[in-house]
Amino acid sequence: MFQATRRRLAIWYTTVTAILLLLFATGVFFYVRTTLVDRIDDTLKHVVEVVNRSLIIQSVPVAQGRYQVNVEGSFRDNAEAVEDDHIDLEWFNPQGQLLWSTFVEPPNIALKANKQAETVHLGGDRILRQVTQKINRDRYILGYLRVSHPWFEVTKPIRQLSVDLAVGTLITIIIVGAIGWFLSGLAIQPIRDSYQSLKQFTADASHELRNPIATIQTNVQMALAYPEADPQRQQRQLKVVERLTQRLGNLVNDLLFLARSDSGMLQTRDQPVPLDALLIEVIEEQRTTAEQKGIFLCLHIAEPKTKVLETSEETFTLQGDWDQLARLFTNLISNALEHSFSKEDISNAKKKEALVEIELQRIKRDRFPHLQVTVKDTGRGIPETALPHLFDRFYRVDPSRTHQGSRGSGLGLAIAEAIAKNHQGQITVNSRLNQGTTFTVVLPLTSSKSNLVKT
Repeated sequence: MFQATRRRLAIWYTTVTAILLLLFATGVFFYVRTTLVDRIDDTLKHVVEVVNRSLIIQSVPVAQGRYQVNVEGSFRDNAEAVEDDHIDLEWFNPQGQLLWSTFVEPPNIALKANKQAETVHLGGDRILRQVTQKINRDRYILGYLRVSHPWFEVTKPIRQLSVDLAVGTLITIIIVGAIGWFLSGLAIQPIRDSYQSLKQFTADASHELRNPIATIQTNVQMALAYPEADPQRQQRQLKVVERLTQRLGNLVNDLLFLARSDSGMLQTRDQPVPLDALLIEVIEEQRTTAEQKGIFLCLHIAEPKTKVLETSEETFTLQGDWDQLARLFTNLISNALEHSFSKEDISNAKKKEALVEIELQRIKRDRFPHLQVTVKDTGRGIPETALPHLFDRFYRVDPSRTHQGSRGSGLGLAIAEAIAKNHQGQITVNSRLNQGTTFTVVLPLTSSKSNLVKT
């Protein structure tokens, strides 16, 4: 499918470029041809003017016409001057009879008194470009001057230009075809990656949905098959169905949240959010889980390194959506608790303590104030090869181990990243195996009251 699309793109690139090149080459051809013809015509007209000024005119009796041109004296020097330019002269008397010519064999061409240049075909490949001028003196016609130039002065460079343009256009089209194939590959690569991501996303979502649906179906079938079974057993089956239904609902809600975020339809209720108070609330919600695992959960709020003109309540207040930011840090803290070593793991590994530490501080980035929150755990860590994919949807560092003890769907970090981006923020991760992982969230302070004064 992608190869066919790539071929079509390359063909379109090459076809459009070929058409443009042909139009360009045609324009160049006619422009050069017209320029050469105009130059020859200008040369012929210039020769007519020069010869006209150099004519030796003699006075004769009125009965003979009053004026007469001395042909021998007038054209002797002109013949030598035009020989090197491949220009031929012909002089006709007022009756149209040829009196003098530079042609070895004068062509049999009817005389036409026309100041405009014209092309005359003599048969075969012999073609002339001619200008005929009627010469007057005091309303007396002295004769006719015809100046000729061989047409090969135009055809020879035009033929060479045609060959050069044809060869150049062909080579350019071949090169453009190769470049078009390369560029179409680059253009289609993001589509290929998106398609692969969509396939992987669909497969992962199907896998996440298939297991709970199958379990629900099994429990429902068992309940229908044995309607008179032990009530306690039926109660357990209903609880399983309820738990799996809640899991499916949460998964669907997460998918809808990410879909709205991708389409730009995620609505944010912009309001002042004291981030310190929000973190305290989130930590209180997670404290029970931490105590069950024997993990110490703490919050450290750092004093600003610069003097702040706001009140203490506004020092850590930003504009954002409380619910979304609460979800962001809930996902990060619950992820840290889930992947931290428990108290038993710490004692077995003879480590100091199981700890998840959250730190809030006000920093300055790009000359603007920001709030930075770090969530640090003392867990198993993440391999370096897995870090670039950590925020991918349904991605798990160790699927076999995670599925056994985790209720998550693999969307928590993807949702956290989407919320951070929705607040013009950034989330990064740093991890070392068997030492822990640190998530860093940086959010801009968009409040108009924010103003820092350096100490």
